[in-house]
Amino acid sequence: MSLDIVILAAGQGTRMRSALPKVLHPVAGRSMLGHVIDTARSLAPKAIHVVIGHGAERVREQLAADDLNFVVQAEQLGTGHALAQALPALSAERVLILYGDVPLIEAATLERLLQQVTPQQLALLTVNLADPSGYGRIVRDGQGVVQAIIEHKDASAAQRLITEGNTGILAVPGERLADWLCRLSNSNAQGEYYLTDVIAMAVADGLVVATEQPLHAMEVQGANDRIQLAELERHYQQRAARHLMAQGVTLRDPARFDLRGEVTAGRDVLIDVNVILEGKVVIEDGVEIGPNCVIRNSTLRRGSVVKANSHLEGAELGEGADCGPFARLRPGAVLGAKAHVGNFVEVKNSSLGEGAKAGHLAYLGDADIGARTNIGAGTITCNYDGANKFRTVMGKDVFIGSNSSLVAPVTLGDGATTGAGSVITADVPAETLALGRARQAVITGWRRPQKGQK
Repeated sequence: MSLDIVILAAGQGTRMRSALPKVLHPVAGRSMLGHVIDTARSLAPKAIHVVIGHGAERVREQLAADDLNFVVQAEQLGTGHALAQALPALSAERVLILYGDVPLIEAATLERLLQQVTPQQLALLTVNLADPSGYGRIVRDGQGVVQAIIEHKDASAAQRLITEGNTGILAVPGERLADWLCRLSNSNAQGEYYLTDVIAMAVADGLVVATEQPLHAMEVQGANDRIQLAELERHYQQRAARHLMAQGVTLRDPARFDLRGEVTAGRDVLIDVNVILEGKVVIEDGVEIGPNCVIRNSTLRRGSVVKANSHLEGAELGEGADCGPFARLRPGAVLGAKAHVGNFVEVKNSSLGEGAKAGHLAYLGDADIGARTNIGAGTITCNYDGANKFRTVMGKDVFIGSNSSLVAPVTLGDGATTGAGSVITADVPAETLALGRARQAVITGWRRPQKGQK
């Protein structure tokens, strides 16, 4: 059956105490609403409708996509009213209602829920909680059949003892929805149009209310304040850590690992503490990552090593290559097989060939560096003249003396050598030595200036 998904995301979130709309607060580096949209997409719906209100333009600007239909709820008059705003755009046989501040809901849970929807049956996601305070209670008859949902503020003392709570996530036959929404009333403690009242209407109309539950209660946890937001973050990270370890990754301490994107990992990978993976990261077999590293949108080939306190973004390490400690690889940095970049070396938009080395204290920008070339300490490629950038090209087996400045555009042929402290401004032929420094002079009898008496 066809499927429409409606995501309710219009709330202000006053308890966040923030100018940022609640649904844009991040979990694992992505907005809560972004997580929900990704899960919705995985269900292959006919359409995804996002009901926005507070900070609507900011939400639309951040998450706009061709497959999203944004609907504005000008006044926040309750969940039933919010869903009604999307009603004119709904045409599928099933409608699934999700929430923009419930980011950890899993597609498998929603698939089980949707399987229960028929023209004569809707499906409600519930959760059993030790303390269901604040949740609407699921009211069942003596045979255990769902009769209604009573909001916490409207519940009697006896009803508040019920531990089965309403998550708000609901899947219904689309042809019934318009009739139910038109019959909603705001005669309740909040003066709002509750979507939960649809359950009693469905029962009165002779429909069966089927229920499903998540595998873990945190799947349906929302975030109304920053404490709950932090709880969601930690649960997400624990889930990500368990998934990686199941794939053959060793995490020195799963509690000190953060994934803020997507990672593909091979076997026998070792990740030390306080490592942050962001964006899309590919880690092949046998890779080792030291402590306190940030790796964003990068690929680490088989057997490569990232040593402590290194920062990689848009970089690639070849097989058996290593970098760090305290290395910075910026976008376009490519290390060939067994290449080495040491401490306090920055590489940007440059490639190092197989076995090339830059051991320490260097800046390599806009450079092509051949196999087995050795870059001495203090070397910089002078690639920017204040307006334009130029490339430095080094052949194979080049030796760059310490504290050399290579003024681009410049080419050094295979086997070329530069003396320490040289400023190289012209091409260096293969197998030659280039010196670009002033002749040393020794002045005898020279006296160092002295401070004058006051």
